[in-house]
Amino acid sequence: MGGVPAHPSCLVSHLPADADRRWMAEALAEAAAAGTRGEVPVGAVVVRDGQRLAAAGNASVARSDPTAHAEVLALRAAAEAAGNYRLPGATLYVTVEPCVMCMGAALHARIARLVYGCADPKGGAAGTLYDLARDPRLNHRIAVAAGVEASACRALVQEFFRARRGGAP
Repeated sequence: MGGVPAHPSCLVSHLPADADRRWMAEALAEAAAAGTRGEVPVGAVVVRDGQRLAAAGNASVARSDPTAHAEVLALRAAAEAAGNYRLPGATLYVTVEPCVMCMGAALHARIARLVYGCADPKGGAAGTLYDLARDPRLNHRIAVAAGVEASACRALVQEFFRARRGGAP
């Protein structure tokens, strides 16, 4: 998983860097748990006003559900906890740059800020392959901060796929 830096104009720091690292550590724990269940190790946490609303790891295999990505599951749980499908002012932390589906869900939820760990050059939709967070054709924008704990996030995914390939580099 190579890293492509996000566009400088979409990097925002509304929270102190230590808070971003703290929440990303929780997303990493969700990702690690997903990996032990045989899922691609991606984790997500939704935070608003400094409080965790929800967290999840990938569960597509276990649920036989192609939409059971960590971000979608965390957004669903956060919306239920908030009693509203809109989550204004919330931040979505995710270990790997979200795909098009997950960015669509974040946009519909009116997530204010996305913080992700490592870029996804094959499917990233928050600035790497696509940039749905800043697309002027859409009626909502999401501030993006990329690269938080990128090395740890990337290593988790790389190790998962290395083990799947039998240890081959």
